[in-house]
Amino acid sequence: MSVALPRFGDRFLDHLAVERGLSAHSLAAYRRDLSVYGAYLEQRGIGDPRSATREDVADLVTWLRVRPTANGGTYATSTVARTLVTVRGLHRFLVAEGLAETDPSAEVSGPRPGKRLPKALSVAEVETLLGAPLGEGTAALRDRAMLELLYAGGLRISELVTLDVDDVDVDVRAARCTGKGSRDRVVPIGRAASAAVEAWLVRGRPAVSPSGPWLFCNQRGGRLTRQGGWKIIKAHADAAGLSERVSPHTLRHSFATHLLEGGADVRVVQELLGHASVNTTQVYTLVTERRLRAVYDAAHPRASADGPEPGSGTRRSPQGAAT
Repeated sequence: MSVALPRFGDRFLDHLAVERGLSAHSLAAYRRDLSVYGAYLEQRGIGDPRSATREDVADLVTWLRVRPTANGGTYATSTVARTLVTVRGLHRFLVAEGLAETDPSAEVSGPRPGKRLPKALSVAEVETLLGAPLGEGTAALRDRAMLELLYAGGLRISELVTLDVDDVDVDVRAARCTGKGSRDRVVPIGRAASAAVEAWLVRGRPAVSPSGPWLFCNQRGGRLTRQGGWKIIKAHADAAGLSERVSPHTLRHSFATHLLEGGADVRVVQELLGHASVNTTQVYTLVTERRLRAVYDAAHPRASADGPEPGSGTRRSPQGAAT
């Protein structure tokens, strides 16, 4: 972290970790944003964030837009907006803790990132991905259970790798996981996922001799990491010919989209995903509405631009003759 922010930045990160229970992954993102803010303040000759003015924070947005990235490109609008959110959080924290009298970021507006629709696979593509782990070897049993659980419960990859054996009940067909903000939730899992987990527990996991209670382990018996889990998913996506369509969140997005397309209430999907606000979940309704529109345009006889123009004056009698 830049020398302009060591004391206050670390206190803010401690607050996020202890009071808000953010994950190590989220804390790393906040730390990166604070480092960028610190570099900006240093460039302006500001050694203490409490000395920053509203103009300083507002100019940060412009500075980020023209600052080159490591690969020579420019920062995406979403990255600029996220960095400003971190800066606002820092200044609000300083005021709340009595470390600063004013919040220079309070009235600064950030760029509005365009609403990005989550990528979701079709049901057929999900089936292809779930069938990618071949054979009955230890790795195949583990990978099949991982993929089935991700899709069956809508889990984040970070939630999957932190599961312990006792967190999954194959008889009740449910999994208990800890999401963002250390919020626990119990999600149902289907028969296919339950059977895959049971096969891993009975025939796969004992052969690895895990050194702890974790459900999924690497070849050495240690807990599988988030990065390790993603590499496994990526390898099977490549094998299934879906590499360009799959990211760490793809099965979670597909889970939500398919539930809504099947008629699930958005509030139920919110609970299953562990979203604190239903507004976060509602982005998936945009995906389903778009797909419904595509189906309508393709299937309805009068949705096409080739149909009769409105007001053309041509109509047909019940017998089919023009009148």
